[in-house]
Amino acid sequence: MRTSLLTSLLCSLLLTLAGCGMLSSGEPDITTGWSVEKLYGEARDSMAGKDYPKAIKYYEKLEARYPYGRFAQQALIEMAYCYWKSTDRTQAIATADRFLKAYPNHPSADYVLYLKGLVNFGEDDGILGFINQTDPTERDPKALRESFATFKDLIEKYPNSTYAADAQARLRFLLNTLAGSEIQVARFYMKRGAYLAAANRAQYAVQNYPQAPAVEEAVFVMVKAYDALGMSDLRDAADRVMQQNFPKSKYLAPGGYKRDVPWWKLWDPEW
Repeated sequence: MRTSLLTSLLCSLLLTLAGCGMLSSGEPDITTGWSVEKLYGEARDSMAGKDYPKAIKYYEKLEARYPYGRFAQQALIEMAYCYWKSTDRTQAIATADRFLKAYPNHPSADYVLYLKGLVNFGEDDGILGFINQTDPTERDPKALRESFATFKDLIEKYPNSTYAADAQARLRFLLNTLAGSEIQVARFYMKRGAYLAAANRAQYAVQNYPQAPAVEEAVFVMVKAYDALGMSDLRDAADRVMQQNFPKSKYLAPGGYKRDVPWWKLWDPEW
């Protein structure tokens, strides 16, 4: 009986504390009773002041208490931005995806796609800032591929978007970067005698990034790799592509080149 009474008193106390806006830490929740406008305004002020963790906290409370309407929609957009600025890319992408799934026809859907592309692009100071970092072709290409797909989706769905021009510029940069990354791996395989693996990576670059400058070297790798494997038909086919598409390529005129000797026989595999 006494145990039951104590249990009832404890439950009553917890409910009273919750009703008074007490947090699990014992600190009062100052946002208790705030209107949606008040929560949104405080979140915006925190974001403007670059206190992104505080802004996220307010946006989360807004979404939990007022899950419908324009404030909740805008909160999701700005929360994704704050996560990005807090370098929490996983949450930034998850929040952007949640918004796009819930509001695919929202007027700001193009911005959210653009923001998602930026998160995977890996920088927030412009393309030059990204280039000045470690060689991007040496990075794990997974995030770059996702960025490429997102910017491409943005341009296809919203060709007249305010963000389309910048997305197009980033798309070109990513095209060259991703192709270059494949060629770096192909070179690695060539130097270690893994010719089939090298040919496959080069072929992937040609098929998926046909407009990239690195495609010239990709075709060259295919010729060399197929020749090393004794696959003469594939080698000759790649050679024809090389001759037709890159007639002035440096790979067609190595030092001491003789017309009666196939050009690929004159190249040191350690190029």
